Amino acid sequence: MGIKIGNAAFDVRADEALQDPDVQRAVPPAQERLQSVRLKAVDELGDWERWRDLGEKIRSHTIEHLDYYLTELSENVAKRGGHVFFAETAEEANDYIEQVVRQKQAKKVVKSKSMVTEEIGLNPVLEKAGCEVVETDLGEYIIQLDHDHPSHFIGPALHKTKEQVRDIFTEKRGYAGTEKPEELTQFAREQLRKEFLSADVGITGCNFAIANSGTVGIVTNEGNARLSTTVPKTQITVMGMERLVPTWEDFEVMVSLLCRSAVGQKLSTYVTCLSGPKMEGEADGPEEFHLVIVDNGRSGILGTEFQSALHCIRCAACVNVCPVYRHIGGHAYGSIYQGPIGAVLTPLLGGYEEYKELPYASSLCAACTEVCPVRIPLHELLYKHRQRIVQDEGLAPAGEKMAMKTFRTVTSSSRLYRISTKSATVARGVIAGMSKGGPKPIRGWTGSRNLPSVGKKRFRDLYRERRKGAGE
Repeated sequence: MGIKIGNAAFDVRADEALQDPDVQRAVPPAQERLQSVRLKAVDELGDWERWRDLGEKIRSHTIEHLDYYLTELSENVAKRGGHVFFAETAEEANDYIEQVVRQKQAKKVVKSKSMVTEEIGLNPVLEKAGCEVVETDLGEYIIQLDHDHPSHFIGPALHKTKEQVRDIFTEKRGYAGTEKPEELTQFAREQLRKEFLSADVGITGCNFAIANSGTVGIVTNEGNARLSTTVPKTQITVMGMERLVPTWEDFEVMVSLLCRSAVGQKLSTYVTCLSGPKMEGEADGPEEFHLVIVDNGRSGILGTEFQSALHCIRCAACVNVCPVYRHIGGHAYGSIYQGPIGAVLTPLLGGYEEYKELPYASSLCAACTEVCPVRIPLHELLYKHRQRIVQDEGLAPAGEKMAMKTFRTVTSSSRLYRISTKSATVARGVIAGMSKGGPKPIRGWTGSRNLPSVGKKRFRDLYRERRKGAGE
């Protein structure tokens, strides 16, 4: 699958989401709920802005010295008996993981939620190799059964109503209960328990790796990551190369910021820290541990004006306040990364040719920047994308280029400007008479709004009449 979802243009995807009653019924309430619990958790912490300053400092320092900390992490994992593989591309990461799975003659793989494995398109690779792949995060399990894609960093199935989940379970797994969340969750738990017990390999993502101890930290609320890492004999952790911190003290800070920003908790139900295969005398844990560190375009962001995008801790706080996401949901972005950070990150990883519309999927209200726990200036990065798209890449639509060129020519000449303002009053009736947002070339921008009628007199004429009437 990879980072891309679907082939339709952004405006088509957005229009479909706006017309989808289930999306409109599911997304806004979920967004409001996540916002409210976050605000409560933030207030309880005390001086939130000082915590944000500390989070920004930790992430900035880590990314500035990424080569050092990646080397330290790799060496410490190896010291504890783990295997480390640096994958420059998605293909390299998939090939390595497939090789490990084949060597173990694995028939079943259980996975806890991992955005980076979605990014590299791991599941289809393993399925092609003859493996059954089972997503064990409840949201991921739902969308896997429905052959869907995640629409939110924290809640992959956020776009689905409980009635839809009930219908999916009924059709795919013979569920006979109601749409009550407790019953649905209990049913999923019963279904998944046997999958854990029969799995050959467990695959997880990584919230933060701790460089000075060679430890992988996973933050969850369901316990599925612990089962994925303790029951199977082989464990593989896949992490984006930026997802690490230098020390345990830094980890403590980042987990607190993540839990409060993501789901409004002081601490999530499970914070699982793994340091390679189980040692002699330990009761549980994998016999073999692999850490796959994925670049896949991230190193190209280092040293650029977009480097702060790599500070992201995937809390989705920016998604939860975004007015655009509220109306169009996650799938409209055409990427597994949604919302403001998705609109920043996706073009960097996937290119402007494919994703040049995403930086424009924002009102630049800066709400995303205001809530980001590590102070990523998201609205400024979106604006920088727009500058690059137009000025450096020359990818603005032909009609827009022509309009801007005409505007520059007209406003650079006082004579042409006077003529244009007079022409506007002449054409006022034609423009005002067109419904659905005015003339066809600008309807995509105006949407369903009707253009107001242009005044019969120009401001300049009214001003002159006023001055004349005042005796000036």
